[in-house]
Amino acid sequence: MHHRNHRPRFGDPLQLFPRVLSKLFSIWVSLTYPFASKGRNISFHFTSEVERQRATRISLGNSVSLRKDAWLNVATEDPTGEPVIVIDDNCHIGYGSIISAKNRIHLERDVLVGQQVLIVDHNHAYDDITVPVVHQGITEGGRVRIGQGCWIGRGAAIICARGELTIGRNSVIAVNSVVTRSIPAYSVVFGSPAAIIRQYDPETRTWRIGQMRAEPREPLPPS
Repeated sequence: MHHRNHRPRFGDPLQLFPRVLSKLFSIWVSLTYPFASKGRNISFHFTSEVERQRATRISLGNSVSLRKDAWLNVATEDPTGEPVIVIDDNCHIGYGSIISAKNRIHLERDVLVGQQVLIVDHNHAYDDITVPVVHQGITEGGRVRIGQGCWIGRGAAIICARGELTIGRNSVIAVNSVVTRSIPAYSVVFGSPAAIIRQYDPETRTWRIGQMRAEPREPLPPS
């Protein structure tokens, strides 16, 4: 006795509408938004958000994609100057994720940003206790650089209050982690604040538990 396979041969045809809308929106954005630079094959979900007037401060590489409800926010009203958001080739920004830059956030090529991730290079000012936080503007902030091949897990937050925050290449930021300081290459971090739980040693070609520490050097003989 043979059981019939009742699985439909085709998917829900209504699912084609969001795909068509996203394709049309991607073409519209690529052709009409005044990006500082843009590559080929840019894909924007029709619910993603980029403000046209501030696109001059955004640079996009080839095959960059923004998923549903993703937002690229330029946190300055000055339309001139160097790009404050730079996204290199083959980067993907997941559902509901936010990249908000005042100074510079740079994603190197092949970075995968998961769902509902927050990446910011500034914060809300709050020092003046006589003024509501909403009216105090934003801080001077810093700069963020995420190295080639990194994976940022769902719900993670990367926040640079000042200075330089660098995440080394091929690192993994685990789900719901909060990163506020630089991470060396080939690291896996987890927690709030994030701590290194695994790290790859290129010399031995092995993964180690926790962060590698430099071997203490022998003291130099007196001269």
